[in-house]
Amino acid sequence: MKFNKFSSKQIKVFNWWTENRYDAVIADGAVRSGKTLCMSISFVLWAMSTYHNQTFAFSGKTIESLRRNVIIPLTGWLQGIYVIRENRSQNFLEVSKGKTVNRFYLFGGKDESSYALIQGITLAGIMFDEVALMPRSFVEQAIARCSIAGSKFWFNCNPENPMHWFYTEWIQRQEAKRALYLHFTMEDNLSLTEEIKQRYEKLYTGVFYDRYIKGLWIPAEGLIYPNQAQGFGIVPTEERKYSAWYISCDYGTLNPCSMGLWGKSDNIWYRVNEFYYDGRKNQYQMTDEEYHCALVKLAGGLNIHSVIIDPSAASFIECIRRHGKFSVQKANNSVLDGIRLVSSKFQNGTIKVNDCCIDTIREFSSYRWDDKANDDKPIKENDHAMDDLRYFVSTVLGKKHAIIHSKAKLGVY
Repeated sequence: MKFNKFSSKQIKVFNWWTENRYDAVIADGAVRSGKTLCMSISFVLWAMSTYHNQTFAFSGKTIESLRRNVIIPLTGWLQGIYVIRENRSQNFLEVSKGKTVNRFYLFGGKDESSYALIQGITLAGIMFDEVALMPRSFVEQAIARCSIAGSKFWFNCNPENPMHWFYTEWIQRQEAKRALYLHFTMEDNLSLTEEIKQRYEKLYTGVFYDRYIKGLWIPAEGLIYPNQAQGFGIVPTEERKYSAWYISCDYGTLNPCSMGLWGKSDNIWYRVNEFYYDGRKNQYQMTDEEYHCALVKLAGGLNIHSVIIDPSAASFIECIRRHGKFSVQKANNSVLDGIRLVSSKFQNGTIKVNDCCIDTIREFSSYRWDDKANDDKPIKENDHAMDDLRYFVSTVLGKKHAIIHSKAKLGVY
């Protein structure tokens, strides 16, 4: 496979291991800056040049994301240089050239329990793709498995909060860790055209722009959706021709319950209307049956594809199931990924909010980052419409989740 010219930082990644000064390389910075390409190729080149019949590891947040973002492109980049065979059932690659053969296992480090997956194995080296998304326990357990003489580590990530453990333990202590630290921007990816760079610059706003475009480790502070608080993405309520419908729901008893009616028109999803009820403010707690009546009224006889709901709302899910009028879909409830996706979808015009949705618009002006937290967290106030909006975007416009109940098969979960 032929490549365009490499930047000086990419060349450093390719060659850093030829010196004995470092045990690790860290590449952080902007999205689409060419980090993954040079890191994964360098990792395999080092392993195949240094060892025979040894075991290595690639790690991502999940094995699925690792295959998509690293392994599939890597096999194309190295085509004609090495023979690569993948054993999907046991999650490893066998890479060979002549008599040199090495094995590369694939691991996912998505939560605190993941560290158990890598216990017991002996490694000669490991590459962490998006290490800032992995728990510290998993990363440290994986590093501890690298006990072969000369073993080395590759770390690759986009910036997060500056209180993040990887920033404080590795980037700020790079010399003590014997790590080469390289900060990437999109200018380091010489294959990107100016048009593509501009496209990515328009995808993000606020803290996500500073992290993913500027490549800065900065705290999340202030309003979460500052542009929407100023009216960006808020449109007049008017008649449109819609081709599909969803309802999203953040269920609450004494806390507010928020539901949003979403319609698709000309490839844009509009929050057409909403229901919002605050039991504490009204000094009356609505029952699940009353909420179901509100849901039916909001749907207004439309053909609703599914109701996307907070996964913890077990009693209301059961109520909807029992009535058999709507299909139910448990929402993707990843908060930070969801907020980032909502921000980018507003930015590129994929979602808009009708100006009749007054509670959503009100929450845009008060939904803030918690500047007292050590990591990125929204303040758990004025967030109910924000949550149901996020459920819709994450579940319908992000990775799709299975319907847990349909009108055709009552009671199937």
